[in-house]
Amino acid sequence: MAVSGRKKSGTGVTAARRPEVRLPPLVPYDGGGLEPDGDYDGVRFDGVDLTDASGRGARFLDCALDGCALDRAALARARFVDAVLTGVRGVGTDLAEASLRDVEVVDARLGGVQLHGAVLERVVVRGGKIDYLNLREARLKDVVFEGCVLAEPDFGGAHLVRVEFRDCVLKRADFSGARMESVDLRAVAELDIARGVDRLAGAVISPVQLMELAPAFAAQIGVRVEV
Repeated sequence: MAVSGRKKSGTGVTAARRPEVRLPPLVPYDGGGLEPDGDYDGVRFDGVDLTDASGRGARFLDCALDGCALDRAALARARFVDAVLTGVRGVGTDLAEASLRDVEVVDARLGGVQLHGAVLERVVVRGGKIDYLNLREARLKDVVFEGCVLAEPDFGGAHLVRVEFRDCVLKRADFSGARMESVDLRAVAELDIARGVDRLAGAVISPVQLMELAPAFAAQIGVRVEV
């Protein structure tokens, strides 16, 4: 696995380190069912229905999940290392307190994903749509959201370090209590912050976004704007 280097932009914001996952030859999943605390090394899950699967605390190393159904899958405290998840779909997937390191998530269609208390490091989420993403109290370091739609994501109390949002849509985002360091929001296609505009210290926005957020900033400090 190689990781791309980091560069600073003209504003001094340090770019996120992106994972470059190179998977070894993989063996097909045997269909035996996930097991809590199970070990899955070098496995390809191709179109597997993992609905209601119980894999709490499982470890996925050098794995690929392609087109898998993850409805209500219990994967709390699971670990994904050097993994690629492509076209996964599902509602109510439980990944609370999970660990994702050097992971690519591509064209996911998910709803109500529980990632509260999770740790994400060198993760790219590219394309797709995720509704009601719960990242409360999570730690995100070197994470890129690119070309995706995040509807009502909850970053409440999360710690974001070197996180980039590029060509994506943020609808009704909640940043209440969040802490930010080198968070780049300039390339967001649509920025809609429902709560936590006062927690943007440590983020970089564009001049256009500043104008769009001006009413929220004014309201935060108690300024009335009238003609």
